[in-house]
Amino acid sequence: CFRALCCKGPPPPRPEYDLVCIGLTGSGKTSLLSQLCSESTENIVSTTGFSIKAVPFQNAILNVKELGGADSIRKYWSRYYQGSQGVIFVLDSASSEDDLETARNELHSALQHPQLCTLPFLILANHQDKPAARSIQEV
Repeated sequence: CFRALCCKGPPPPRPEYDLVCIGLTGSGKTSLLSQLCSESTENIVSTTGFSIKAVPFQNAILNVKELGGADSIRKYWSRYYQGSQGVIFVLDSASSEDDLETARNELHSALQHPQLCTLPFLILANHQDKPAARSIQEV
């Protein structure tokens, strides 16, 4: 018992993975990351620029760079792609047709980007709880 309690070293470090989280303004990127980090989702404001959150899981840590989704910021997204090991693309499934088309164009642009095209993508159709939400097939 003594040896098990005293001689046990620190736990092995959890692997860390760097992800980038992109999507249009209002798609729910900040809310998603706040939920994953067990933070309050009240009084959330849109991200201007970028933010980084460490999302802890039992076997790994995800370091997520969330990039603001405003039109004036999207043109700079590619500057933050380097070193990413995966992509989370969040879209508002209850958005207007125009916004959905813009999101589709941004997704296709990201899928074709040389630094992202070989990475795993998670496409999250957010706001499924809203009455105007589209199904997965419609999205």
